[in-house]
Amino acid sequence: MTHIARYAPRLSGWPADLALRIVALSDIHACRPFMDERRLAGICAEANGLAPDLILLLGDYAPGPRFSQPLPPKIWAGALAQLAAPLGVHAVLGNHDYERHRDQRVAQRPTAAETALAAAGIDVYINRAVRIGMGERGFWLAGLGDQYAFMPKGRRNYVRGLGADDLEGTLAQVTSDEPIILMAHEPDLFPDTPERVALTLSGHTHAGQISLFGRTPVVPSRHGSRYVHGHFSAGRKQLIVSAGLGYSGLPLRIGTRPELVLIELGEPRP
Repeated sequence: MTHIARYAPRLSGWPADLALRIVALSDIHACRPFMDERRLAGICAEANGLAPDLILLLGDYAPGPRFSQPLPPKIWAGALAQLAAPLGVHAVLGNHDYERHRDQRVAQRPTAAETALAAAGIDVYINRAVRIGMGERGFWLAGLGDQYAFMPKGRRNYVRGLGADDLEGTLAQVTSDEPIILMAHEPDLFPDTPERVALTLSGHTHAGQISLFGRTPVVPSRHGSRYVHGHFSAGRKQLIVSAGLGYSGLPLRIGTRPELVLIELGEPRP
């Protein structure tokens, strides 16, 4: 069984009587043998078993770590097609989903991950915001292009302008005062998000993947370990960072564990 990280944040502007259950999956890194189609199918069944209203996929679907064999996009996307929720399955891309798109001159061409997700019937958000109705009320779901999309391979230091993200343009699509949930693969932009964004959901860090005596030596973020994993608040806005499901670099986790994220908004269900 996959560990379930449970959160019940009280969001600014979220009606207490508007119950919403979200399940988020991040950093799958599909590959054989570490995250093959059988394991991925089991994770999807577990996610469905949590009875979510909404399922969010936070990027980095492939490739896997060293010593692994890539799982073809058609295979991993076919497994993700098993996910089901009344308000839909929605996705953003991660930095690894751009590995063959490093040059910004090819930024307009869909990545293999985007194409595979769309073929599986999963809606992909790249700097897009959509209102999701729940009766007469609703909320906005926004998704950013990846902030590290065109970083040179092997470079660890964040460089502004080498991403596919457009936060301002994304939020400009919001046309009501209803709350906003933002999908952003990396948590790096959280300090820059306006308080108009009630909740940001991210992955990317793998909770450090290796945590020794409470320290995470390698975190791929310009903020270091500041937003490595868990729930964070700044004024009226909040951030939840998933530890993810797969591996990057080495197929090894020490002091961290893969997880599904379950978020309950509004009054909890009986």
